[in-house]
Amino acid sequence: MVDNIELRHLRYFVAVAEELHFGRAARRLGIAQPPLSLQIQRLEAELGVSLFDRTSRRVELTAAGHSLLEDGKRVIEDFYSAAEAARRAARGETGSLSVAFAASLISLSLPKIIRRFREEFPDVRLELRELSTGSQVAALRAGELDIGFLREPPADDAFVTETVMRERLLLAISKRHPLASRKRLRLIDVANEDFVLFPRDLAPGLHANVLAMCAQAGVQPRIVQTCRELYTTISLVEADLGVTIIPETVRKMGSHAVRYFPLTSPLAWTRIDAAWRPDNPSPIIPAFLAIVKAMSR
Repeated sequence: MVDNIELRHLRYFVAVAEELHFGRAARRLGIAQPPLSLQIQRLEAELGVSLFDRTSRRVELTAAGHSLLEDGKRVIEDFYSAAEAARRAARGETGSLSVAFAASLISLSLPKIIRRFREEFPDVRLELRELSTGSQVAALRAGELDIGFLREPPADDAFVTETVMRERLLLAISKRHPLASRKRLRLIDVANEDFVLFPRDLAPGLHANVLAMCAQAGVQPRIVQTCRELYTTISLVEADLGVTIIPETVRKMGSHAVRYFPLTSPLAWTRIDAAWRPDNPSPIIPAFLAIVKAMSR
């Protein structure tokens, strides 16, 4: 029977086996010699074998002792490795994390955030997914995503959000357009122009914000084309299909044949929220969010 053998029994045995001296082994373990001798005797009784040949002058391992020494050391090492792995998992240092973001966010702080996280948590497998805000909302509701970066997501009981970035909205117009030569351009100045916009389901909150800003300026946008990719929207603006309102980061991906004008409306901003399910127990989520908050400041 070995049911009553504890890890400490193996630790005591290994110490005596390596020192081949009960006194030195006791000092190494920080215990008195008599209790150590008693624990070794109990271990031998439990195993039904002699582990040491003892004389008044020396202590030597038996064949059974030699066999147990290698396996015992491995068991101890495996236990401490497993314990450390458990502690690292509890601290969010191992495991996997799925993170989604819209394509236009890649020009913001997201690359730096991802790089910092990989530096600090190299053993976490990071799964990155490019999804629109609408698709991220669906994935969060279904529990298929750990963290999403969404533009102005709708309120939803399935997940919680925290604003981590803000971005200016710009009015974009082809440089060939007669209005492009102006020093500044207001929304009311393009009231009679065609508009190229993204569909509502792509980013419902941002879509509503753009329409509210237009309404505030007295503009009813005549939408002649919708695009699911913001950089495609800029290509269509360059082709003189219309004007558009886009987040500032899209400017970095767009054409040099398009001119961008800042908008003075207090609504001319879009927020980016980090979103996650409150019932997700992964300790990696708060570790990742801590880096997001630190770098977004």
